[in-house]
Amino acid sequence: MPWYHYISYFFGGAFLANTLPHLINGISGSPFQTPFAKPPGESLSSSTVNVLWGFFNLALAYMLICRVGSFSLLNTVHVLIAAAGFLILSLLMAGHFGRFHGGNLK
Repeated sequence: MPWYHYISYFFGGAFLANTLPHLINGISGSPFQTPFAKPPGESLSSSTVNVLWGFFNLALAYMLICRVGSFSLLNTVHVLIAAAGFLILSLLMAGHFGRFHGGNLK
């Protein structure tokens, strides 16, 4: 399998992780940070914008994971690479969004 399939799976996992906070906040009617707020990533966007942004991230994750190469949930390497992207972006988001929502306890 070409190396760029693995890169695609990694970033697909990252986009999948980014789907969750936006869809969860948007569906529950809560405003949340998006790149479209001013300043980007710090101010809040509406729940509708969050649902749309979350769905866009989900579509990108689908394209990067399911439409590139032959991703298989039965292939441990494929799953670990996508999971690494998911975990790394999740940790980065926890640090970033924790500043605004009280998650960065010292």
